[in-house]
Parts: sequence; C-alpha cells; structure tokens
Amino acid sequence: MVHLTDYEKQMLDGQMGKFKQKAMQFIVRYAEVLGAEELCQISRATLFIGAQHYLDCYAEDTDYKKIFSEFYLCSDEIVELGEVSECCKTQTCAACCDLREYERTHLSREFHERNRKYLEATKEMGVKIVDSCTPYYVGWVPMMGEHFVTTESSNVVISNTIFGACGNSDGVEAAVCAAITGRIPKWGMHIKENRYATCVFTLDFEVETQMEWDLLGFTLGRLLPKHEVPVIVNGLKNAEINRMRQLCASLSVTSAAEICHIVGLTPEAQTLDMALGGKKPRHQIHVTEKDMEESLSILCDKGSSKVDFVSIGCPHISLDEIREIALYVKGKKLPEGVELQIWTDYATKEMAAVNGYTKLIEDTGAALLTGSCPIVMREDSHRHATAMVMFGAKQAFGIRHQTKVPVYYGEVFSCIDAAYNGRWEEG
Repeated sequence: MVHLTDYEKQMLDGQMGKFKQKAMQFIVRYAEVLGAEELCQISRATLFIGAQHYLDCYAEDTDYKKIFSEFYLCSDEIVELGEVSECCKTQTCAACCDLREYERTHLSREFHERNRKYLEATKEMGVKIVDSCTPYYVGWVPMMGEHFVTTESSNVVISNTIFGACGNSDGVEAAVCAAITGRIPKWGMHIKENRYATCVFTLDFEVETQMEWDLLGFTLGRLLPKHEVPVIVNGLKNAEINRMRQLCASLSVTSAAEICHIVGLTPEAQTLDMALGGKKPRHQIHVTEKDMEESLSILCDKGSSKVDFVSIGCPHISLDEIREIALYVKGKKLPEGVELQIWTDYATKEMAAVNGYTKLIEDTGAALLTGSCPIVMREDSHRHATAMVMFGAKQAFGIRHQTKVPVYYGEVFSCIDAAYNGRWEEG
C-alpha cells in the first residue's frame, strides 16, 4: 500500500481534473509494482516526446489527444489535455528530427510537420521545447538532493553523479505522468542508501583525452556486475564537463548504472569511505589497458575504407567543442557525396551562429544540426550510407543495431579528418 499525502489523494480522486487523475493513477500503479511505500516530489523533468518512433504504431492521422491518452496516460478514456505540474520545470529531451532541417537529414516533410504538431500540443501543456540530451548546457541543472525524472540515459548518470541530484532511468510514460503530477515513486536513486558505491574500480593507466574517458565509461559498464554502484578511485586526468559527459553516456550503454562516483571529484565521493557509506565494497575490479583495447575492438570495425557518413554529437556537444571544430575545419571542403553532421541543441547553435562558428562549419559543406542524432532519427536518416564514422561510444555502438555497413569510431578529430578525406584509415 502506497502512503499518499492529502494533496496526492486529491489528485487521485479527480479533484484536480481528469488529466492529473489519470497521470496519478499511473504513478500509484507504478509505485505498487516497485514496492515503493511513498512518493517524492520532483522539481525537474525531461521528456522523450514528440513524433517519436515508438508512436509508429498509430496511423499518421490519429488525433494526438487519443495518442496521448492511450500511450502516455495508459487510459482507454480519451482525456482533454491539461498542464504539467507548476512545481516541475519540464522540457523535451532529444527529438526524432531537427526542428527545421528535413531534406538534409533524409526525412520527409510530412514527418517533420507531424513532429511539430505534436510538440505544439506539448508546449501548450507547459513543456518547454528544448530537444536536447545534454540539458545541463542550457540551464537544466538540478541541485544536490533535488529530485528529477529524465528519459535520457546519459543525463540520469550526469545528474546523479556530477550534481548529486536524485533520479532514476524512468520510462517514457512514467516521466510524462511524473511531470504532470509532480510526483514519482520514492525508490532507487531517490533513496540515499541506494546511492552508496558497492563496486570499486582501480585503473592501471591514466585516462586523459576525451576519447579515453569515453572508452573508459564503455569499459566500466562492460565489467560492472549487475545491480552494483561503481566508484572510480584513480587514473582520471583533466576532468571537466565534456569528458564527464562522454564517460557517463558510454557507461549507460553497457550497464544499467545510474550513478558513478569518482573519489575526490563527485559530491558524494570526497573520500572512498564516503562513497561506500562506511561499508566494505562487494566487488573490487582492476581495469587494464587490455580491457580498453577490447572495448575499442567492439566499437570500431577493422580495416580502412571509403566513408560517406560522419556524425559528431551523441550526446549533443557544447559551444567550446563547436568552436574547436569550426577552427579545425576552416577553409576545408567536404568531398562530393560525403556528409558530416554535427549535433547540438538549439540554444548552443544560436550562440555558435553569433560567434561565427556555424558559418565556418557550413561553408565546408558540413551541417550543424539540432535536437536529434542518427540513432534517434533511425534508419531513414542514414540508410543510404555505405560506411559510417561515429564519435561517441554511445553512437558507434547504438548505430550498429540499425545498419549492416562498416562503422568506425575514434578520436573526434580523426573522425572529422575521415569526413574531409572521404576515407577512414585504420590506426
């Protein structure tokens, strides 16, 4: 039995309208399945919403009110759409396409218009259209102890790890209903005792470059036993948000980890004992360079080849990275038939334009795009590719489930070189 406050009971009883009642019914059922004894108030949410491909089961002309009621509220009754909770700062996560470009991403105009229509309905609910898997670059920064929901696997790790906020990898429907009610079951990372580390990782090498941080996250996820919480005790150099982004994103690819303590760096791990909560670890794992090499072999196909599709920005990249790329490619030209897609969020692209970076990139024939990535756009966006280069372990690994062509992965400027050379060179 879930204990509800008077306010929560009023929502469940329908005193705040059918929209909130249906969402609250979902949250209560969710809590009962989890065995949660109570709910907790959330103050931030990101929603994977719009014309996402999980809605392909609906005919294109289906009324969005019907879709929302059936899919998100799990309701047989069609409900008038209301507003999300005023206590919850809510915005959209990564989108199914760039909001403006459709020809350049090989998607249909009809699909773009349907996505825009769904987002307009979402906006009327009080959800801000941001379309980013890196919301912390544009103001979505939860404080330590703040409770949140997000459908973005890399964001949940970042928010728990770096900010010390509290949230789980909730499903699409759960996140929507949580945003509407401002409530989520109190379980998992919302409970302090569940956040303590149980598996200690030590490295016999130093991790310095962004690619090495990326590979490390992928490797730790491969080695992490199920249901354990990792802590890294040594070996990390040049820590900053972009490297942490890569580590957290790739960790979420190969494991279900939702937090990754780093001794002396992350807020709940100023010491190893603090990270462990005063207890002994259940596992101690030594990570070797051979482990990293095995990860690289999983992510990057062998050999050299012509390439015609290169993607940077999964997760979405920051303004300082765009600047570095813009200056690196200045004056170059992409070979005919080769695409270079660089992905970020709307706000960051506007800043890139103000600073002249967008022009430098697009003058070469490359595209600075927003809101999505090839994985989320799925096969229609890259079916024409004959060989692909991806920066980001999350992107390089995830795209393999959507293509049979060679996929190469490497350091970001090696990927960019492959685009302008039209060729990937092994090593």
